[in-house]
Amino acid sequence: MLPPSPHCFAAIDFETADYERDSACSVAIVKVIGDEIVSRWARLIRPPRKQFVFSYIHGIGWKDVENQPNFAELWPEFAKQLDDVQFLVAHNAGFDKAVLNTCCVKAGVKPPSLPFHCTVQAARNTWGLYPTKLPNVCQFLNITLQHHQAESDAEACARIYIAAQRVENPVRSRRKQLS
Repeated sequence: MLPPSPHCFAAIDFETADYERDSACSVAIVKVIGDEIVSRWARLIRPPRKQFVFSYIHGIGWKDVENQPNFAELWPEFAKQLDDVQFLVAHNAGFDKAVLNTCCVKAGVKPPSLPFHCTVQAARNTWGLYPTKLPNVCQFLNITLQHHQAESDAEACARIYIAAQRVENPVRSRRKQLS
């Protein structure tokens, strides 16, 4: 079940360099107020190791991030993106939550205490979708996606959550359509 109509939430997506949860190499946050996207923020991150295992997935390598800030250096700007946010949304939220928490701990900062909601679960519970990989859900909802590009993935999550919220709140959706 989705929470009642949120005032403000953010969809988040991380890409990682390797199998370790502290290896974030890209992040995007898409902020939503009501059911409108109000901001997009994406940054490359220099992970703690030069080895990139997942370049073949997201196209990011060491040369792309060697002069970028590490997570600790990026944290003040990152944290500012979460101002006024009531909760976070991610596709397979356990992964993004683990990356965020691990990067925060390694950076010596307190992880945000915001709850996470998962768009995989929202897609299953709202539309009965299987499989629920991000490209499958986006195809079902006709959402444009450049998969494994953090900003595109985060925006897709925001749009999935907004669509699920409209189904969960049909009266609110009808009012929005009439205005």
